[in-house]
Amino acid sequence: MNCIVIDDEMLSQEIMGQLISTHSKLEIAEKFPSCIAALKYLGDHKVDLIFLDLHMKDFSGVDFLKTISSDQKVVLTTSDPSFASASYEYDNIVDYLVKPITSDRFEKTVSRIEAAFAEQKAPKAASADKEENGSAGDELFINIDRRLIKLKFKDILFIEAKGDYIHVKTIKEDFRVHSTLKKIKDKLPESLFMQIHRSYVINFTKIIDIQDNSVLIEKSVIPISRSQRPNLMQRLNLLQ
Repeated sequence: MNCIVIDDEMLSQEIMGQLISTHSKLEIAEKFPSCIAALKYLGDHKVDLIFLDLHMKDFSGVDFLKTISSDQKVVLTTSDPSFASASYEYDNIVDYLVKPITSDRFEKTVSRIEAAFAEQKAPKAASADKEENGSAGDELFINIDRRLIKLKFKDILFIEAKGDYIHVKTIKEDFRVHSTLKKIKDKLPESLFMQIHRSYVINFTKIIDIQDNSVLIEKSVIPISRSQRPNLMQRLNLLQ
């Protein structure tokens, strides 16, 4: 897959170039010292992946993210770990790297890149599989260490956000996925799932008990935000 590097520090450009060159599946199309120059290039060329430094002088990395297509895959780089929170706000962010970038950490990024592109292709394969088995609309795929694992919606109990990972709790086992709560929530049917807290999305058909500020699903006590409690009660009434 072809990629571009956007960084106004030449040394950082070179280091990133060296890291990318160690992987045969990644190929650098161009390097840019500014976001504006990169935008001009993107107007005429299609790239698979962008390595973007958040701290740019002419045009910030965040402004750049707002400008490009929401489908464009991006890996963020930054010298300040606190800026990693920007990666939670955009669905097209594959990973973020904190400088100085080690080869071991870059290997993890490559794995996440491969998983992200595999996920893009998965819906077509999944669609064919669903049609074959008559199960359209009742499952999703998650990426675990380069493997695509199929989960039935009815088997998911809840999803919890923890840092830059989410934990998917099912009736049989738990899965730790490098993703955001928003990304997985968008793939879940509203007829079964809702977000009741900034860190939790639940399958509300699995609720055993409900208290003033929490629900019980299996043996897990899950908090309800004050703003979401009325919505939850309304949804539960619809089930009765």
